[in-house]
Amino acid sequence: MKVNKKNAEHYIWGERCDGWHLVKKSDLSIIHERMPPNTFEVRHYHEYSRQFFFVLKGEATLEVNGETIVLNPQEGYEISPLVPHQMFNRSDHADVEFIVISQPNNRGDRVLTGD
Repeated sequence: MKVNKKNAEHYIWGERCDGWHLVKKSDLSIIHERMPPNTFEVRHYHEYSRQFFFVLKGEATLEVNGETIVLNPQEGYEISPLVPHQMFNRSDHADVEFIVISQPNNRGDRVLTGD
């Protein structure tokens, strides 16, 4: 079956960010996410999941274990398990859209760092 944002399971995270489950299996998660201007996720790490973030639209700032990485469209970054990270949209006017792939699925695997 073809999958897209119109027929994928949708959820809201944070105060106003969107996610669409493109693949939702125990061994693999692929999510299309949208972050409006001036939004961020909480700093965390995953005990078992490896993640890959790939920006489709906008400019994302990814903080990974204390290092700041700016991702533009068509750029990605892989994060190993146990590595603290946090995604930001620091723009005042543009959304960021990206794909995040987690293997295995990161459900129940997220640990907040408290920073």
